[in-house]
Amino acid sequence: QVQLVESGGGLVQPGGSLRLSCAASGRVFNTNTMGWDRQAPGKSRELVASITSGGTINYVDSVKGRFTISRDNAKNMVYLQMNSLKPEDTAVYYCNYHHYESGNMHTWWGQGTQVTVSS
Repeated sequence: QVQLVESGGGLVQPGGSLRLSCAASGRVFNTNTMGWDRQAPGKSRELVASITSGGTINYVDSVKGRFTISRDNAKNMVYLQMNSLKPEDTAVYYCNYHHYESGNMHTWWGQGTQVTVSS
């Protein structure tokens, strides 16, 4: 089992910034991928950004140039710096983690943190 605990959500005005953090604990593998999903009301969940333990990064097109994902492998932490926030970024953001074991992918999610972008 892997436990994920997020922090850093909140209310911010359009154009503002927030930084999300996520701490992984438990049976964390050295080789893994961590990232952030989000789900807005009435919409399906989407992968916002991901980063492998080797440093390979992917972003959904809608956040490129505004969000930056990073991680600290020694601390099993992943971060999402969100700049130039827009109302459409409003969602519950979920930290995710996955690793492979014996060819099978195992995935865990945190409890979610609310991000609200509104004036």
